[in-house]
Amino acid sequence: MEISKELADMINDQLNFEIYSGYIYLAMGAWFEDQNLSGFARWMEIQFDEEYAHAIRFWRHLYERGAKVELKAIEAPKTEWTSPLEAFQDAYEHEKLVTERIYKIGELAEQQKDRATLSFLNWFYDEQVEEEDKTMTIRDTLKMIGDSIPALLQLDAKLGARPPVSGVPQESTEP
Repeated sequence: MEISKELADMINDQLNFEIYSGYIYLAMGAWFEDQNLSGFARWMEIQFDEEYAHAIRFWRHLYERGAKVELKAIEAPKTEWTSPLEAFQDAYEHEKLVTERIYKIGELAEQQKDRATLSFLNWFYDEQVEEEDKTMTIRDTLKMIGDSIPALLQLDAKLGARPPVSGVPQESTEP
């Protein structure tokens, strides 16, 4: 069953939004580098890779369903924050927005009885629970840390140990 134009348009928008999400995290990473918080910067760099991998998943789903991928201009993200806490508050709010957008795609897929898209979105539902939890936990830790430089540096070291993203989903080898 071919995907509807309306659903393909929403998925194209989300694909582009995932790339924009990556830009946000890359901008945050650059800001953290400017603050000499290389662990925070590394965490954001890996988050950028994750968002790119999410975009590729949407890209592949569109092609597997016979739809055309429509790449659009990506808006420049915010580039300055007053504190690590503000950056992670923004990250958490952004992840909640991503979740809301993915749920809207799911609502349309449900209305259209597009079971293939519904199945595809299950991975994203689980992923967004994790994304919101990670950013909320770091935000809440930063709230507890307050103005403690030693605690901030300890968190910086911990975040710098984040393992890289396992990779972009691989293409099927089946004909």
